[in-house]
Amino acid sequence: MIDRAGLADFLRRRREALQPEDVGMVRGPRRRTEGLRREEVAVLCHMSTDYYARLERGGGPAPSEQMLAAIAQGLHLTIDERDHLFRLAGHRAPPRGYSSDHVSPGMLRILDRLVDTPAEIVTELGETLRQTPLGVALTGDTTRFTGASRSLGYRWFADPATRALYAPRDHELLSRMWVSGLREIVSVRGRPSRAAELADALLEESPEFRSLWDLHEVGVRPSDVKHLVHPELGELELSCQTLVDPAQSQYLLVYTAVPGSESHDKLRLLSVIGATSFAPPR
Repeated sequence: MIDRAGLADFLRRRREALQPEDVGMVRGPRRRTEGLRREEVAVLCHMSTDYYARLERGGGPAPSEQMLAAIAQGLHLTIDERDHLFRLAGHRAPPRGYSSDHVSPGMLRILDRLVDTPAEIVTELGETLRQTPLGVALTGDTTRFTGASRSLGYRWFADPATRALYAPRDHELLSRMWVSGLREIVSVRGRPSRAAELADALLEESPEFRSLWDLHEVGVRPSDVKHLVHPELGELELSCQTLVDPAQSQYLLVYTAVPGSESHDKLRLLSVIGATSFAPPR
């Protein structure tokens, strides 16, 4: 059963504890609000201000699990705070660990500060959880996918148009890397698991995946340098740095170019063009 008074108090206190700088916002010179404003939290949670405000006042429709997950991320809750939020709202807390999509506050704080850099947070299965604006401009909005298609590795074999984002000379290595990586994850997670479900689906759908799976390769790793192809700017040669959250099996990928290089100039132009010019493959 929902504890409306407890939920309202918890939301208000967590909102007041957050400062604009904590979530990548700029503090205005005349700001008097203690913590974030309700409308700012609503934007972070991808919901209407009216709906969020009613929750803080102890009213409104009971939030769904999807809505609670969005609130937990918008308020930068820890995993323990997220579980408490779910229980206050009358729901069972989601699973923790590798199967969780909840991003830690520390990882979010780093991502929020990468305003001029392409970056994304992904799961071990290549499912994009968050992107910086420049990350969206570089690859399109890869958080929009659902089901098995959330995984870039799945899309790589099930939707060939996905490969247009990568230089053709890298396709063979990337195919082997995705199969090798998925095999390793399946061996760790076992059955049932999301990794095993992806492998079974691709074995059924993709002859190329089956042929590579039969090779039983492990340990195939990506190059430190990636060659991404933007629909307007062409090929960019980017270094990819990775920060790992071992507790959640999530990765923060940050893409940079050598200063003074052609790719560096293209990244600067990309920040001007933005995501509006990008037509992601369907």
